[in-house]
Amino acid sequence: MTSQPGALADHPVLSVPPAEPADAVAYFGASLAFHADVSDVAAALAAGGETPGFVLLDSRSTESWDQGHIPGAVHLPTALIAEQAPRLLDPAVPVVTYCWGPGCNGATRAALALARLGYRVKEMLGGFEYWAREGFPYETWEGEGGRAADPLTAPVGTDDCGC
Repeated sequence: MTSQPGALADHPVLSVPPAEPADAVAYFGASLAFHADVSDVAAALAAGGETPGFVLLDSRSTESWDQGHIPGAVHLPTALIAEQAPRLLDPAVPVVTYCWGPGCNGATRAALALARLGYRVKEMLGGFEYWAREGFPYETWEGEGGRAADPLTAPVGTDDCGC
């Protein structure tokens, strides 16, 4: 079956054709160099003991940090990175930034600030929101916290989503 010229012009997915495979390899490979997901960060923290191979950095305000943060994370608000990163972070250790969630670009701004200072950095997709929604433990100013995993964001009954 052949399609007529312009037949895909109104197609909601294919009106812009997919990239060539080599371009897709370059793009998706680069994406993984810049991003980590919540489940992978949690697995690395659980498996890595005291040295998971990276520093997890919460770039939010003190009020947000107190509301809830990932155990073991370093608290460094984005506005203080230029001043305090050299004192708090080893430039030889990669940094993974997070902020509130997918509707917030604070982790992106923090990653940019760190990269400008010469740090190797990734952004944790989903931020604190997806950390909590996937059922991983967190800390608040009152102590340890947590919630059941949201079945729309994490597999039920297993730690492995298979992706």
